[in-house]
Amino acid sequence: MSLKDRLRSQALAEGFSKMGVCKPDAIPEAPERLAAFVEKGLHGQMAWMSERMTWRGNPSALWPEARSVIMLAEVYTPDHDPLESLKLRDRAAISVYAQNRDYHDMVKKRLKRVGRWLIDQAEGAEIKVFVDTAPVMEKPLAQAAGLGWQGKHTNLLARDLGNWFFLGAIFTTVEIDPDTAQTDNCGSCRACLDICPTSAFPAPFQLDARRCISYLTIEHKGPVDLELRSKLGNRIYGCDDCLAVCPWNKFAQDAQEVRYAARDDLRAPYLEELSQLTDTAFRERFSGSPIKRIGRDRFVRNVLYAIGNSQRPELIDAARNLSDDRDPTVADAARWAVERLI
Repeated sequence: MSLKDRLRSQALAEGFSKMGVCKPDAIPEAPERLAAFVEKGLHGQMAWMSERMTWRGNPSALWPEARSVIMLAEVYTPDHDPLESLKLRDRAAISVYAQNRDYHDMVKKRLKRVGRWLIDQAEGAEIKVFVDTAPVMEKPLAQAAGLGWQGKHTNLLARDLGNWFFLGAIFTTVEIDPDTAQTDNCGSCRACLDICPTSAFPAPFQLDARRCISYLTIEHKGPVDLELRSKLGNRIYGCDDCLAVCPWNKFAQDAQEVRYAARDDLRAPYLEELSQLTDTAFRERFSGSPIKRIGRDRFVRNVLYAIGNSQRPELIDAARNLSDDRDPTVADAARWAVERLI
């Protein structure tokens, strides 16, 4: 059995669902696409998109010694329909990936174990592992490695996985035969484009992050534009709409990692309860969760937008109680919510 075949077996044994390999120079079109995206300002406040663009657009520049990029997918398919929570006006909708433990930590540990195995098998091998936090364009690399293709919603999807999966990368000095790049299989389908509440897709395969609910609830600092607040609905952290409607999900695999299953208190928590979280209570509740990184103020801002969209007058006191919050953005969101509920 070849080193690549044994590596794939090891990756699957560690809990990954799929593996593919490409060369670091497999995405020559990436720098131009990234530059055009940033030049149009479509990245919003995500300054890290424009910083170190040379590394992000060119994996060879990130680590010149790398000879292969091993891309791995780990499934987190939900056991429920995430669109159902959007109907619960007094509850919050939280993106599926954030309803339990932080995937960054779990995927990175698996990557390191696979990487250590490779080092033991290939004399002199060196590796670097990346999970979503370094200047690496995981999705184009994953498509080049044959894991799937970037759909019209710009997320990666695959015939055998749907689109509920995380990506991780292992850069290595080991020469490994690359896989064949995947091609687009979206056809004429527009489900992901048509369901977007904020019309964040100016065209198929293009995303305006400034209108994306995931961006607005997680990355965007300060008040959200008035035009967009009512479109957030009860989504307080991320958005799964475009992922949930993808027809390829009929082939999705079940998640193997139990720590990706939704916590009971995060499946559809009550907005009123969440609005009362102090800094300390917020940190305690979301310890080990990706939600923790946005902080109490941005989180409560989102909760107040959801309260304002709830059409539930009984929640008006929850908003009034925060109308003089020490954080001006929270106070602004509270006053907006009160006006919507009067």
